[in-house]
Amino acid sequence: MAHPTPHPHIVVHSPALDGSRRVTAGDETLGIASHVDDVSELLRLADLYVTDVEGTDLIEWQGGGPDDWPGLSEHHDV
Repeated sequence: MAHPTPHPHIVVHSPALDGSRRVTAGDETLGIASHVDDVSELLRLADLYVTDVEGTDLIEWQGGGPDDWPGLSEHHDV
């Protein structure tokens, strides 16, 4: 039986001054997110399919959780 490929350590870093957050997988920067949906898209583009970015233990949220986007919340329609 084949073992599943382990995910790299995924980190959503603390918000920058503009509220955006850098997303990394191991030593690789995947991109900059301005909303939790951006995190999902960056992971998808990196072939790291995580279906529940808000509830998974695969992602380390630094400086706040998936609902913390200071300075950017007024830019997205809910």
